Amino acid sequence: MIERIRSALERCGISLWRINERLDETTELFFVKKRLDTRRTKDVRKYEVTVFRDVETGEGGGPARGFTSVPILPSMDDRQLDEELKGAYYAAQFAANPYYDLADPVQAPLVEEAGELAQAPLAQSAGKMARALFAPDTRADAFVNSAELFVWRVRRHILSSEGTDVSFVNSGVDGEFVVQCREPEDVEIHNQFEYTALDGAALTARVAEALDFVRDRARARRILKSGKYDLVLSGNAVAEVLSYYHQRSSASAVYAKYSTWQQGEDVQGETGGERLSLTLRAFHPYSVEGIPTMDALPLLESGKLLTWHGPNRFCRYLGIRPTGNYQKIVCSNGAVPFAELKKAPCLWAVTFSDFQMDAMSGHFGGEIRLAYLIEEDGTVTPVTGGSVNGSILEAQKNLTFSAERYVTARYDGPYGVRLRDVSVAGE
Repeated sequence: MIERIRSALERCGISLWRINERLDETTELFFVKKRLDTRRTKDVRKYEVTVFRDVETGEGGGPARGFTSVPILPSMDDRQLDEELKGAYYAAQFAANPYYDLADPVQAPLVEEAGELAQAPLAQSAGKMARALFAPDTRADAFVNSAELFVWRVRRHILSSEGTDVSFVNSGVDGEFVVQCREPEDVEIHNQFEYTALDGAALTARVAEALDFVRDRARARRILKSGKYDLVLSGNAVAEVLSYYHQRSSASAVYAKYSTWQQGEDVQGETGGERLSLTLRAFHPYSVEGIPTMDALPLLESGKLLTWHGPNRFCRYLGIRPTGNYQKIVCSNGAVPFAELKKAPCLWAVTFSDFQMDAMSGHFGGEIRLAYLIEEDGTVTPVTGGSVNGSILEAQKNLTFSAERYVTARYDGPYGVRLRDVSVAGE
């Protein structure tokens, strides 16, 4: 099929292009409680072609380069293939951007992951993760209501008119589960998970924690008062807060002037807490453009920004080496045991209706589904209702991270963080 696409590009007179081929293999399991309701397997081959077109902007604007991407189906005949590519090439002139060089060519042999998930049959890996998911579901007061589990392996091949020809295989596990407690109030909590290794222990721990949380949510009281709290966040909420630094340091944000951060700048400012040290890692050894992303990318060291990062076009505009896309945040901070982190009076917020970080403003927050109000005398009260509205620009002045780690596909860092004087709206 790739040779057919290349021939069609030549017939259409398109000299600048990129072909992304991927073969997706997936085993999907759907459960109602512990009963397997549906099993599906998929084996799908996909193609996406990106065509580039150079145009003159006129009136002294100089050259510009536009691009359009279109999906290509193996079932297309030559006439359909030509029509799709000609249509994309025509549309590319209307998406022109300031001129930039395309990604440097790379040729390399196939890169394959090591480990059980990458090599074992998908059905076998799905069975192991399913057993891990339901291992803690043995309680009388809370249970897993339903679950979806996906184990996948993807083979990608990237070629370009500039000479790039690289291939790699990567795999992963993701899905979701709903935990429920019916007494004294019938409540459910939705949870998602994503791993790049066959980490059954992590999934078991995640489900066990979720069962504890949903039980406490059923007993939570609506007594939270408005005010300033030392806020403790854990799990995915910590990753969401730290995503601020990932987004603000992106080449696209800097080029568009959404971010004013400069390389070498102390972006954390004066602090009385821990100085942030962050590293970025990629899911894949090459970006969609064929840019090598196998090496870790140091982002912050003691609060100082080390680099911008992003796809080829925006890095070219900023005059830096294109890094490709990095999706995983690794935080090396953390020395305080979590039990000590939340020992002093605080509000430990564990589940939200929708917790988000706004990279434009630096505000983070969400509606509280479950939190633990920890008081001076050590009393711990499950509470619900109200919302968190904090600013990382203030919170980063006093950050304390837990020694315990939390690892997902997109985050590897402290399980918990304590933030001082965060605004909370009560009931």
